Amino acid sequence: MRIGLDCRYVRIGRHDGISRFTAGVVANLPDRHDYTLLVNDERQLESLPGGLPWELLPAPTDAGEPLVARKVNRLGLDAVFSPMQTMGSRGRDYALVLTLHDLIYYRNRTPPREFSWPIRLGWRAFHLSWAPQRFLLNGADGVVTVSETTAGLIEAHRLTKRPVTVAYNAADPAAPRPAGGAREKTLVYMGSFMPYKNVETLAAALPLLGADWVLHCMSRVSDADRARLGGLAPAGAIVFHDGASDDEYLSVLRSATALATASYDEGFGIPLVEAMGVGTPVVVSDVPIFREIGGDAAEYFDPSSPSAVAAAVRRLEDRWDTASQASIARAARFRWDESAEQVVRAVERAVADRAGR
Repeated sequence: MRIGLDCRYVRIGRHDGISRFTAGVVANLPDRHDYTLLVNDERQLESLPGGLPWELLPAPTDAGEPLVARKVNRLGLDAVFSPMQTMGSRGRDYALVLTLHDLIYYRNRTPPREFSWPIRLGWRAFHLSWAPQRFLLNGADGVVTVSETTAGLIEAHRLTKRPVTVAYNAADPAAPRPAGGAREKTLVYMGSFMPYKNVETLAAALPLLGADWVLHCMSRVSDADRARLGGLAPAGAIVFHDGASDDEYLSVLRSATALATASYDEGFGIPLVEAMGVGTPVVVSDVPIFREIGGDAAEYFDPSSPSAVAAAVRRLEDRWDTASQASIARAARFRWDESAEQVVRAVERAVADRAGR
């Protein structure tokens, strides 16, 4: 079977969540089929495994995306997998599997800041109703999502008549923290500073933990966010790395007491898996997706309460060694090879279902 893999969401330079999902799946594909990478920029190939054939398509933000199937038809593929749900399906003669990562923007409608204003406007309009989502998903032959939490929401909102397959996000393998190494009174936050991320609650918890606690914020941060968050904590209690490298991130993570996030909503939570994988426990919001990822290894708190954050950190300190070992075991459940297998099974089912119709 010839399967096309839509790699047009792979970012050039540094992954975001969808880019990392794409690269992780593509790098771990089972070898029972022939695969073709679909890119819109040759530089995307630098983040993808070598040796696979590839084809150029227009960017997914191109105005002709609703009719992109006409171009894909010429490639003679049996099926296409896309890591997003927006790939055009009109007029295709191949099986198609789309991915819906989460539904958070129906509850948090502020678009990502890096988008241009026309895309931001369209983003808001898209999330005003379930109808556009249903139209896209039902235009495919199968749907992949990255968690049981989102699969349950897809079913609850009756977003598709197509089969839904869970292929978890995962983290790239990394060496664990040294046995017996120093454990500093530090918390690590990896993520954006959008309102629903609720980083303010983490900052406000620092005075309650004590003057020697530090929060490391790893992502790029605006001057406004830096000033706002800095005003909620003692001077020097928040370290802004403003876009840490992978090595810097892992170095801080391996010596920290915990990774922390107070998000009100998430689609998955790759930083949780990254932290647990190196043996650093997590203290996180008590929301369904974090329960699914963290299980009994994590400590949970009410994201509206700084005092609840501080209490969760103290509970973790009391069982830190046990939590560290439990975190490593928990993180082992999320593997790219298993995710890639689930994606290919979804494609195989889509091809069979399409043939049956």
